Amino acid sequence: MDVRGRNLIEGIPKTITMTDEEIREALSDSIATIINAVRVALERTPPELSADIVERGIVLTGGGALLKNFDKRLMIETGLPVVIADDPLSSVVLGTGKMLSDFELLKRVKWDNSLMTGS
Repeated sequence: MDVRGRNLIEGIPKTITMTDEEIREALSDSIATIINAVRVALERTPPELSADIVERGIVLTGGGALLKNFDKRLMIETGLPVVIADDPLSSVVLGTGKMLSDFELLKRVKWDNSLMTGS
C-alpha cells in the first residue's frame, strides 16, 4: 500500500510503500495492550455479568473493530464469542449520545480508570 504524508525529518511530502507485515508490526503493541485490557476487565467483571458475556460474547465497536481478523484474534485470546457491531464507527457515538441523554442511566455507570492503567 502506498502511504502519503509529510516526512518529519525533511519536512516535505513523501510517498512510501508499506507491506501488510510492516503494518501488523506497527500495530502489534497496541493490539497486545487492548487484549490485555480486555482480559483485566473480564477478570474484574462481577459474576452476574460474566454469565451474560459467556452467553452473548463481546461486541467490538469503534475503528479498531475494522482491523482485519481482530475479532478472530480476540476470540482466540479470550475463548469468548466476538462479534463486530453492525456500524462500528457510528455505534460509539450513538451509544455515548444515549448515555448522555439519560442522566439516571449515566449515574449508574461507574468509570473505573484503574482498568486502563492496570493499577
